[in-house]
Amino acid sequence: MHFIGSFSLKFVFLIFGIFIYSCEPFVTVFEDVEGASTYKASNFIEPSNHNNELKVMTWNIRFGAGKTPWFGDSCGDRVILSNSEVTSNLESIADYINAQNPDILLLQEVDVSSKRSGYIDQVQWLLNNTDFNYGVYASMWKADFIAFDGLGKVDAGNAILSKWPIENSQRIQLPLRGDQDGLTQYFYLRRNILKSKIVINDSIDFYSFCTHTTAFATDNTKQKHIDKFYDELSSIGSGDIFVAGGDLNALSSMYTSDNRDFCSQDKCVNDICDSDYKNNEIYQGSYFNHLDDEESLLDPLYDSFFSAIDKSLTNSHEHYTHSTWVYDEEYIDFNGDSLHIDGDDGPYNRKLDYIFSSHYLRDGKTHNDAFSLSDHAPVSGILVIP
Repeated sequence: MHFIGSFSLKFVFLIFGIFIYSCEPFVTVFEDVEGASTYKASNFIEPSNHNNELKVMTWNIRFGAGKTPWFGDSCGDRVILSNSEVTSNLESIADYINAQNPDILLLQEVDVSSKRSGYIDQVQWLLNNTDFNYGVYASMWKADFIAFDGLGKVDAGNAILSKWPIENSQRIQLPLRGDQDGLTQYFYLRRNILKSKIVINDSIDFYSFCTHTTAFATDNTKQKHIDKFYDELSSIGSGDIFVAGGDLNALSSMYTSDNRDFCSQDKCVNDICDSDYKNNEIYQGSYFNHLDDEESLLDPLYDSFFSAIDKSLTNSHEHYTHSTWVYDEEYIDFNGDSLHIDGDDGPYNRKLDYIFSSHYLRDGKTHNDAFSLSDHAPVSGILVIP
């Protein structure tokens, strides 16, 4: 869920003064549709025969920060991580990816040469340290300089990694938040849908989509993002195949109106959940009733496409994907470490990450044993190709 929220208004005015003085733009503004950045692994690994099945996984990797208490999303005070810290976290992420062995990986919150994550091109690094051969990347926040707390250069966004060649990739712009003034909006995130055609074989037109929709908007921006995502998936021809996923920052209709408020679980020690979500940034990303009919936001996706995790299971603890930051009970994570969590049901408190497809997905799984590697759990499924 979290990316940038509580500090957005604070740094805007600092940057604005520098912007006016220098007359140089700090933030990259994108076209509605433009080409994505392409990558290749340093060493090609011949993919095995897929036997008409492909394993797909989606994961918000939190820019390789692991569980570092970063100031923007976890009640922490860290702003800049060292190259060695991020490399160590990426090694654990790569180990987990290799253990799961997906054929296609949809990634969110990937950094490319950002100061906060040691200037590592995480797309290239992951390609070189996993069994993937090809990658594409679409930035959602690209700034040469962010003055606030020395954040500096930032380039963060969505990526798709594949064992098979990728062609015709597009970065499709999503609407900007409509609840911000023009100045704040200029410096804010430019979320997108990353669309790619993957060459599995000559007889199949196969597409993949990756997105990360708004978390903090209090108007109908999230509705616009989900609608655009739905429209892009629906545009794929009836004889073609697609797989799509990402961090949708939305709850399914299995969460009723009385269990869509997570502020008390998400808030930091001295924060107050006063229910005035339009003026309380702590509430904006933790409250899921901003829209009149927000409960049905994901229904068109579930009604029209196949899903890795059935909608009926999305409000069960085993399929929650977003983790909190307060731990009271013992929990053993993927690395075998003993952690402490809030409550008896694990460290996750809601499902925000999804995979949809034009065709049947079997063996859907939420990988909540990857707790120490990010604030989101990966989700996977096996796509059955007819």
